[in-house]
Amino acid sequence: MSDTAKPSLEELKAELKRENNKTEYKRTFRNTIFILIVVAAAAVLISSFFITVLKVTGDSMTPTFETGQIVIAQNSNEFETGDVIAFYYNNKVLIKRVIGSPGDWINIDADGNVTVNGVMIDEPYVDALSYGENTDITFPYQVPENRYFVLGDHRETSVDSRSSTVGCVTQEQLIGKIIFRVYPFSDFGSM
Repeated sequence: MSDTAKPSLEELKAELKRENNKTEYKRTFRNTIFILIVVAAAAVLISSFFITVLKVTGDSMTPTFETGQIVIAQNSNEFETGDVIAFYYNNKVLIKRVIGSPGDWINIDADGNVTVNGVMIDEPYVDALSYGENTDITFPYQVPENRYFVLGDHRETSVDSRSSTVGCVTQEQLIGKIIFRVYPFSDFGSM
């Protein structure tokens, strides 16, 4: 007779349970990795084609936006007067407010009042109107085709479409319209 003892029924059940747990763990781990890859791919696709997350720097948009705030821009090519947009300029991202669309006539008087096509626009988001120190274009000014005339909300210091340095924003420069503020959490919400 052999000296090796046969495993008991309880030992066989315990071994079977351990093997089943190993198999279940492997399946759960594989599924978790798959889900993480799918979520990461979806996040990359969404951020590439639909939204862009941006961090605000500078004070050209105060009081609307402060340095350090994080906002979301919806990728778009259609804007209206008053929309806040993000665009590329000299390898930087700038955030400004759309004042005029292609073909619009823009005029800014000495006191900083802005008219679009002869109608003065209401700008409650600006705390101090200003003609601007960096203004070097002649008003009235017609916005060229496929471009947008933009101004910062902090008109005294903002370098924007009033300066030929920045000029009007072209379609190729556009990132999108700012639609949501993510951080700080106290200002969390849609624009």
